[in-house]
Amino acid sequence: MNKILLNYLLKNFLKTLLIFVLIFYCFGMILNLFEEIEFFKNINVSIFTPLILTSIFIPSMIIKILPFIVFLASMWFLLKIRNNRDLLTLKVFGYSNLKIFLILAFTSFLLGWLVLILANPITSSMSKYYEITKSNYSRDIDHLVTFNRNGLWIKENLENKQRIIAAAKPNKFNLVDVTIFHLDQKSNLIEKIISSEVNIKNNLWVLKNGTIFKTKDGVLVGEKFENYNIESIYNYEKINSLFKNFDTMSFLDLILNYKKLLENGYNKIFLNQSLHSMLSLPFFLFLMTALASILTLNTLKKSDNFKFTILGLIISVIIFYFKDLSLALGQTDRIPLILAVWAPVLALSFFIFIGVLQINEK
Repeated sequence: MNKILLNYLLKNFLKTLLIFVLIFYCFGMILNLFEEIEFFKNINVSIFTPLILTSIFIPSMIIKILPFIVFLASMWFLLKIRNNRDLLTLKVFGYSNLKIFLILAFTSFLLGWLVLILANPITSSMSKYYEITKSNYSRDIDHLVTFNRNGLWIKENLENKQRIIAAAKPNKFNLVDVTIFHLDQKSNLIEKIISSEVNIKNNLWVLKNGTIFKTKDGVLVGEKFENYNIESIYNYEKINSLFKNFDTMSFLDLILNYKKLLENGYNKIFLNQSLHSMLSLPFFLFLMTALASILTLNTLKKSDNFKFTILGLIISVIIFYFKDLSLALGQTDRIPLILAVWAPVLALSFFIFIGVLQINEK
């Protein structure tokens, strides 16, 4: 009998969760599709292009809001078994509130790890494809920044010329082994600048220990310098922000290639934030399921599902903004960044520990 009841709990809980994921997926498709259609309205592409891009963009969004989906699905499932008296039947056969909570919460916890290990690498690849495709169709290609195995590449359109910058790798506020090409409107070379190190902390870049090659009678003539300044629309903060897309970097990439990513010039703070945000997902799913249990298992009386759904949405919004506020404090160095990532988990854990003791008594 216990095995039958356990199968009932898990099967119906996972079924409810799948339904909620599909609902959110459909809503995401509808909302994002309008944005994609607006983007492609003046571009000659197939009508399926916006649809395909939307379909591969939404899964990464689903993972980001998965804790709130799990919370709402858990509340809905528990209210359902409470209102149809299945909860009473479970208690008759020895299933306490604590046992039901632990079964559902640990299921969510394991689901979180499965998402990180199996689903996240797939969604990160889809996000990369989405970003590359969108950039290829982008109409504003006057200024481009890309980072690949050959290093960092930047293109700027200036008033009467173009600038192409190639750097071996970034190193904090500096770019290492930099080559800068200035071209005229017909893409003819005007000058070439080579520098061992360029400080890009501000828009006024400082080039150190390099050589400027200028064309003279069709021949490049070099002139060495110790310090040389150029004005750019980019600075360290702006370039760094362009690569802070968590969706394109998978959990397995961070775990297996962490040192390599650092050597390639990725910001350590950004990598740590990404890694700990992903690591916190299973714990968040556990706690959100626990929170739903606390709100719904405190009585056997029937209740209005609509009122609880509204309550669930309000709680989700509060937790979402608390999580964002904590992360903002970490990014502005008000509190350690890792603490900022885990602070919502720690706060929820304290609240849920008290709540679980209360529902266990009922």
